[in-house]
Amino acid sequence: MATVPLRRILSTYHWVQQKLTSAMLDDAARAGAEGVEVFCAAYHFNYRSPESVRELGDWFTGHALKLHSLHAPTSRESSPGRESGAPVSISELERGRRLDSVDEVKRALEVAEKAPFEVLVLHVGTSRDESDPRRWDAAFTSLEHLVLFARQRGVTIALENTPGELATPANLRHFLEDTRLPGLRLCFDSGHAHIEPGALQGMETMRGLAITTHLHDNHCEKDEHLLPFAGTIEWEKLLKAMPAELPAVIELREQASKPLTPDAIRAAFDALEKARDNS
Repeated sequence: MATVPLRRILSTYHWVQQKLTSAMLDDAARAGAEGVEVFCAAYHFNYRSPESVRELGDWFTGHALKLHSLHAPTSRESSPGRESGAPVSISELERGRRLDSVDEVKRALEVAEKAPFEVLVLHVGTSRDESDPRRWDAAFTSLEHLVLFARQRGVTIALENTPGELATPANLRHFLEDTRLPGLRLCFDSGHAHIEPGALQGMETMRGLAITTHLHDNHCEKDEHLLPFAGTIEWEKLLKAMPAELPAVIELREQASKPLTPDAIRAAFDALEKARDNS
């Protein structure tokens, strides 16, 4: 039986195609979240804009809802649609593009100077990248600098398992164990792990190194970002394997056929906690 309350965090990825507003943060609070993870897409939240960062910090100063984490940018874009810009990749083989990506991640980390947060979730590369030793060397070079830059701002970087050959749970664990970069940790993504190698196996591989999560469901075919229990993940088994202190960060995709309500998200948090405590 779990002895700690479920830490309920909601990602703003659900609204990534829209500009982040105080009404969205209010909806997160109504959904029972104690904190949020803000997705750094320039059209959604312009992490490069001092005014936008100041407004975000001011909002959290006056509310009980906390800024738990930021998701680092995955592309340099300024319009709706995450695939519309050049990818941000710390494992980019071309040095100039890699340095540009590192600078982009640093801009996101600088948000902590005005709006403090605990964790920056970061992708190693793209889903199309092969697990090439040269890419891991490039990632190490990038992270040597970024981990220190983050620590100076009170932030821990957590590498997320993503679809594809590169950032699998096993590869990420091996990378952390081999490099021993101080303070670098992992973000367990249930939906990505469910596609391959399996959500339970992914958690077992990443356990002990994960400090945060992305919890969402799918039918083991594509990255649907559904509410927990709306796909085929065996949540009872997964939650039994998941350390109770890990925050439950629900990361959903907007569903045109069935818009999500704060009540539906609150019910998902409740179902996760019930399944965890009964497992």
